[in-house]
Amino acid sequence: MDLFEIRTCPGGCWRALWHQASHCRHRLLAAYRIGFRTLNNYLLWSISAFAFVALTILKIPFPLIILTAGLIGYGGGRVLPHHFETGTSHEGSREHSRPALIDDTSPIPSHALFSWSALRRTVAAGLVIWLVAIGILWVLYGWNGAFTQMGWFFTKAALLTFGGAYAALPYVYQGAVGHYLWLTPEQMIDGLALGETTPGPLIMVVTFVGFVGGWVTQVLGPEARFVSAFTGTTVVTFFIFLPSFIFIFMGAPFIETTHGKLSFTAPLKAITAAVVGVIFNLAVFFAYHVVWPQGWAGAADWLSIGLIIGAVVVMFRFNVGVIPVLLSCGMLGMVWRLAS
Repeated sequence: MDLFEIRTCPGGCWRALWHQASHCRHRLLAAYRIGFRTLNNYLLWSISAFAFVALTILKIPFPLIILTAGLIGYGGGRVLPHHFETGTSHEGSREHSRPALIDDTSPIPSHALFSWSALRRTVAAGLVIWLVAIGILWVLYGWNGAFTQMGWFFTKAALLTFGGAYAALPYVYQGAVGHYLWLTPEQMIDGLALGETTPGPLIMVVTFVGFVGGWVTQVLGPEARFVSAFTGTTVVTFFIFLPSFIFIFMGAPFIETTHGKLSFTAPLKAITAAVVGVIFNLAVFFAYHVVWPQGWAGAADWLSIGLIIGAVVVMFRFNVGVIPVLLSCGMLGMVWRLAS
């Protein structure tokens, strides 16, 4: 049995360390903090509740939820504009701050001005790079090949990352675990725990998904499983990053022209409200798989329940940082597994 299989097999001590560090406490904290800043009226609360119910109970795809929230925000911004107005946190402190080299009153430099020609060039360059990359995978492995499907799926995931990592992870789970079977729910939890230990959890998690997917599918043969896993990691990382770079070069000049325009900010406000519900759904999902690892028919993991309650108390009540909580829960999980 090799190192990777030791790491992912049930009962391993390292699995205990990562597993106990992956509870739902951070998802709850993220939902609370975003919701506290965003959900300031009944309509936004309703959108958040709709997103949670749609994803948790009705199993509506994540992209459709985001699209619906954006449409509600667009229409609501016209009918009830005061519910979607977005203030800036800088206004209250601007008169007490010293002048900055670049601030809200600075003129936009010439290279950052929006132009349709620059937009077309950026989109064309991005599409060419994407088509060449996905075309190479299609020729080498076929459209239904694992690497080609990874490129296609994570392109869609990159285009739908409204709300950051926590909002996109349910969509990644639906595809990678539920549809493609690249990894198990337990391995997905391991990937999230790994992502929690470093900045940029989304990138860490999807890279892990690519590695496990390449390992499991053995695209390059059973004797080259590590090469297959490394290739899966490379493919996933490339296709999750590429749309982001295109958006930055394409969208930054356009975003500068939308300051204060309710027709643009209202849909984003509604999408942010929906993201709160999506993040809470993620917390419920991971709580279920951590507390009842064998499903409802199995026994509850009381150590996990205790760690979740303790972590929520120290983070919400005593404002303890994420890193100390992660390390403490991880070490407790390791000690518990060694002792048992």
